[in-house]
Amino acid sequence: MDLSVVDLSPVPRGGTAADAFANTVDAARHAERLGYERFWVAEHHGMGDRLAGTTPEVLLGRLAGATDSIRIGSGAVLLNHYSPFKVAESFGVLDGLAPGRVDLGMGRANGSPASDRALGTDRRVENPNEDHRERVTAVVNHLRDAFPADHPYGDLSVPGSDEGPPVPWVLGSSPASGEIAGELGLRYCFAGFIRPGFAERAFAAYRESFDPEAGPGTLDEPRGMVAVNAVAAETDAAAARRRAPAEATFRRMQRGELGDDTPTVEEAVDELGGAPDPTPATLDPDEWPRSISGSPETISGLLEQLADRVGVDEVMIQHTVPDHEAALDSHALLAEAMDVEPRA
Repeated sequence: MDLSVVDLSPVPRGGTAADAFANTVDAARHAERLGYERFWVAEHHGMGDRLAGTTPEVLLGRLAGATDSIRIGSGAVLLNHYSPFKVAESFGVLDGLAPGRVDLGMGRANGSPASDRALGTDRRVENPNEDHRERVTAVVNHLRDAFPADHPYGDLSVPGSDEGPPVPWVLGSSPASGEIAGELGLRYCFAGFIRPGFAERAFAAYRESFDPEAGPGTLDEPRGMVAVNAVAAETDAAAARRRAPAEATFRRMQRGELGDDTPTVEEAVDELGGAPDPTPATLDPDEWPRSISGSPETISGLLEQLADRVGVDEVMIQHTVPDHEAALDSHALLAEAMDVEPRA
């Protein structure tokens, strides 16, 4: 199984965005050395001083120069805010900076009303699914110069390398996103840490709708990946404690009281009234956990169970570990658990 990472660029307690980006660059280099397949960065808006990752296409330019072989990409560019042509141009530039190793993960999400207004986003789209399908199609056509000559955009081109355009992925957390990816014949990544209960239905929709002939994709068969909130430590109990900030953050979200900082492990344990229970080695087949943790031996079995349930051979790791060194240690233990081969 391949392992990948999606990084949110969390701002360290008492730190700045500069510190967050330095940690992201360090994490990307660390993931490359460990042998991770790809390293993606996320897009969030209006998150105050908690998350600095607002503009993946800018941050990826830095990662292109800081890494040599790992695939880099967006997890995701939120297409509902932008012109498809401008997104294609941005990723064409990134392909020129990191030839043949750029992924373009495309999703959609509304932030706060204020951030959407500031971005110029129309929140009253009549058919959001169709709008997203059209935007994804346009981006891919721009990247591949696939518009016919008589199309209004037929004379536009996007500069890049000669090693092929960035690889498009559709990202989402619902069966609708899986259906869009399938109908367009594109790769699909499901965010299992956002709406975990839809994972199996989303991949079923993806495979049932997959049509390599109908859309702009170039796949002969479905290709998917699942993103999971997962942390590892030397023991199951230590890993469960390391998972506490993710559990506390989710409870804050449920109360609408997210705050400006991710809680430390100690704060999270206090908020939860104790450390979380370790994740059982065998998962309930009728449930999909929002986050998992374990020793290398336990976590390998958990990731394999989740990947098998949706039929994929790659897992992307998302985590909420506020301490940077602890996050890197977790990534190293996850790579060890899954027998990932370090890069030379």
